[in-house]
Order: sequence, then structure tokens, then C-alpha cells
Amino acid sequence: MDHDGPSGTQSVDRALMLLLTVARHGAEGISLSGLVTSSGLKKATVRRLVLALMRAGMVAQDDQSRLYHLGDQAQVLGHVAAQRPGLAQLAGESVMRLAGDVGDAALLSVRRGASSLCLLREDGGFPIRTHALVPGQSHPLGVGAGSLAMLAALPEGERADVMAANEAVLARSFPRYAPHLPALVAETAARGYALNPGLVFEDSWGMGVALRHPDGRLAGALSLAAVASRMREDRRPELLERLRAEAARIERKLAQAAPRHGG
Repeated sequence: MDHDGPSGTQSVDRALMLLLTVARHGAEGISLSGLVTSSGLKKATVRRLVLALMRAGMVAQDDQSRLYHLGDQAQVLGHVAAQRPGLAQLAGESVMRLAGDVGDAALLSVRRGASSLCLLREDGGFPIRTHALVPGQSHPLGVGAGSLAMLAALPEGERADVMAANEAVLARSFPRYAPHLPALVAETAARGYALNPGLVFEDSWGMGVALRHPDGRLAGALSLAAVASRMREDRRPELLERLRAEAARIERKLAQAAPRHGG
């Protein structure tokens, strides 16, 4: 039997991880064995947590295929969230325009604790796709260009705490990337933008900038992903200019949407 912590936060974290995994599979759905494989949890634990999510209406199982999909309650929450002018809504136009202008993949990510979560991805017209993130996918904070831009934008002490918290998972899941992370963070902080030279996936490069709220708090990151030949050195200034222009547009929208307090 699995034992959760005193507050049950471990079960909550695991249930949310499974919910996000179901969401990433969209209309296709995912099997119980697929959830077990992707989560690394025991089959009995996955079944118990999925049943709890089903009771809450967050997950539903197809009677014929037996695959899991998002439930009615999850869809209701998504509809409610869409009514609020969150970052994804404010940045959607910029993500689409950026991908259209440069021809490569444009992505929007946010920080979730010691991880980064991809909210939006729009592919440009260039026919070769990169192994970049898809919406709903997360990485340890610092892995990938947008994620790296967010990590480097944090205060130095907080940045060190995140890197320490992720040390084990980085060594296990990103052995090629982990040794380069301290230098990448320092370079990103110094020049104001992140560049991932194909260290997560070979030949998949990325460039990212952090997004900030009007008060300076980290809001997320806007990034580009392309094959190496599309991010060669002579093209990077143009990509960075377009990336920063759209980031500035998003930050202006964040400022306009921020609550105003009367004096």
C-alpha cells in the first residue's frame, strides 16, 4: 500500500499529474497501462487515483475503448478559465503571429514550482518540425529555451533552490543537458535571452525570453524552436528582434489587464 504524507499532498500531486497526462492525449485518449508507464507509479495507485478523478468528474472512461479522457467537470473548468484574461488568452495572438512571421514553432510557457509548463504551441510554415514541447507538457525548470529564460529571470537565491530541487531528475532524465545548465543560466542572465543549442534533443534549437508582470514578477516565457539550420548565427538577431517585439506586446497586454487600485 502507498503511504502519503501527513497532508496528503503526494496524492494530490500524483492525481494532478495523471489528470495532465489524460489532458495531453486529448481526443485520442489513454489507457490505464499508458498512464502507468508515463507516470512510473504502481498500477494499483494509478487505478485508485483515476477512480477518484472519475468520481469528481475530472476524468471519464469510454465504455467501448476503455480509454480515459477529460471528464465533463474538467471541461467546465476549462470553459470558466477561458473567460478570465489569463496569459494564454493575452498571448495567443502574439504566438500565432510569431510562428507565422518566422516560419518556425512559437511557444508560450509558465512556471509551475520547480517545473515549466507549455501552454501554447503554434507551428510555422517550415515543413520540418522540431522535438519541441506540446501544450500540457512540462519539464524541470531550466530545460529548454523558454524554461531556461524563466529560471535565469528568478532572483539568484530562488534560482539556486530550484536547481538543487531538480538536480536528481535532471541527472536521470536529461544527462546531456544537466552538466551545461549552470553555464546556460549564467549566459542567459547576462545577455537577457536564452539559447538552447540542441542540448535537449539533438538538432532541435531554441531561443526564449522571459515575460514579466508590470510589477516585475515572472509571468512566463515566449520562445522559438527550430532545427539547427534555421537558428544559425546570422539569423539569430532577426529571430531575437521578433521574439522581443512580441514579448513586449504581451507585457503591454498584461499591464492593461492588471487590476488598478485607486488612491
